[in-house]
Amino acid sequence: MKARHIAVIDIGKTNAKLALVDTFDLSEIAVVTLPNTVLDRPPYPHFDVEGIWAFLLDSLAKFHKEQGVDAISITTHGASGALIAADGSLAAPILDYEHTGPDSVAADYNALRPAFEETGSPRLPVGLNLGAQIHWQFTRDTSLRDRTKAIITYPQYWGHRLTGVLASDVSSLGCHTDLWNPYKAEFSSLTDHLEIRGKLAPARKSTDVLGSLLPDIASRTGLRPDTPVLCGIHDSNASLLTHVMRRNPPFSVVSTGTWVIVMSVGGPKVVLDATRDALINVSGLGEPIPSARFMGGREYEIIRAGQSAICDAAVLSAVAENGPLLMPAVVPESGPFQGRVHHWIGSEPKQGTPERIAALSFYLALMTAECLSLTGHRGPIVVEGPFATNNGYCEMLRAATNWPIFVSESATGTSQGAALLSLKSDALPESVEPSPFRSANDPTHRAYAERWRRAAVI
Repeated sequence: MKARHIAVIDIGKTNAKLALVDTFDLSEIAVVTLPNTVLDRPPYPHFDVEGIWAFLLDSLAKFHKEQGVDAISITTHGASGALIAADGSLAAPILDYEHTGPDSVAADYNALRPAFEETGSPRLPVGLNLGAQIHWQFTRDTSLRDRTKAIITYPQYWGHRLTGVLASDVSSLGCHTDLWNPYKAEFSSLTDHLEIRGKLAPARKSTDVLGSLLPDIASRTGLRPDTPVLCGIHDSNASLLTHVMRRNPPFSVVSTGTWVIVMSVGGPKVVLDATRDALINVSGLGEPIPSARFMGGREYEIIRAGQSAICDAAVLSAVAENGPLLMPAVVPESGPFQGRVHHWIGSEPKQGTPERIAALSFYLALMTAECLSLTGHRGPIVVEGPFATNNGYCEMLRAATNWPIFVSESATGTSQGAALLSLKSDALPESVEPSPFRSANDPTHRAYAERWRRAAVI
C-alpha cells in the first residue's frame, strides 16, 4: 500500500519548512515554517542546523499526532554539503554559501576546477560552488580533511540525522558543485584534485529509500520506527520533477524563491554561457537540464524594502505605458547581467507605492525571460512558488516570451515534487494541473519589454 501522508522537509535559503502532503491529490494538508538563521560566529558564518533540527522534530511529532506521517522526503537549497566526522557528527559547521571566505583562495581553486564543458557548472562567487567551499575549508583548517570521514550533499545531511545512512543524490551533486559530470553521471575530476573521491558518499537516485528512522528519532516524534525516509532532491529539481513526470516536452519550469531558477526541457540544443549564470542542472531522473538563474527573491526584498502595495490592472497598464524601468542588476553577483549596478530609467517611484511594485514585478519577469532565452526555451512556462501569485510578473512574462504561462496553486511546488519521490510513475495521482494564467494581452506590455531589452543589451 502506498504511503498516504508524506512529511516533506524543505530547507530553503530563507526559510525552513515542513509540509505534509497527501499523495491522493498532492495537496498540502499543513505547512509550518521557520526562518533559516545564519549564525555569525566562529569559525565562520554557518547555518543553525540545531535550531532547524529541533523545529523539524517538534513539527514531525505534531503532524503525526494530528494527521499521521507515513513517510518522510527531503528537499533543500543547493550550494551546501556536510562534512561528517567518524562519530557521525559534523566535522565542521555547514558554511553559509554567501560567506566570502572561499574568494580568498579563488586563484588556487580556479587552477584545480574542471572546465565548464565537463561539469556544466559555471564558476560562481563566494561559496556557490560546493567544491570551492570544501577547498577553502580544508585550506583554512589543515586537520579538517583527516577529521572528515564522509562528505554528503545537503538533503542527505537531514536524511543522515534521521536514519544514520550516508549518501548523496545526483540532483544535488549536479547543482553547480563542480563535483559532478552530468554527461557521464559520475564524480568529476575535481574530486581527485581535492583528494576527496573516497570521502564522497555514494551518489544515489533521489527516489531511493535511505532507510528507516533511528530509534531515538522514532521515540522523540512518535513516528513508527519503520517509517521510510527518501534520499531527497535539490529544491528547484523537486519543482521540476512534478512536471517532468506529467508533461510532454518542450516546456520550462520557473522555480521562484530566494533564487529564480529556469529549467528548460526538450528545447533545441544550445551552447550555454557560463558567464551569464547559465548551467546544467540534473533532474531527479538523472537527466541533464539546461538552466539559468538569478537571485530574484533577494532582489524583490531589496527593492521592496519591507513595504508592499497592491497593483491593480490600471497601475500595471500605466507603468507599462509610461515607465519607469528598473534595470539590472539589483544583485550583481549572480544572474545574466553580472557586474552591473542597477539603475532606473525614468523617475524612481517612492517606497511603498504601487508603481514601484509594478516596475519591480516587470523587472523580475524580464530577468526571467532573459534566462529563458539562454536555455533555449520552447513551449509552455510553468511558474512555481511565490511569484506565481504576482499578476504583474506573470503578465510581463507572458508578453516578453509570447508563450502560455501556467501558475502552480501550490504554496511550495518543491514539496509536491519531493513527495512524488515516494510514488511509482504508474501510481501518480490525478492532481490539479497548474492553472493557465489569463493574460490581458496588453500591447503596452510587449512594448515595455522591448524597451527594457534594448536598454539591457550587453
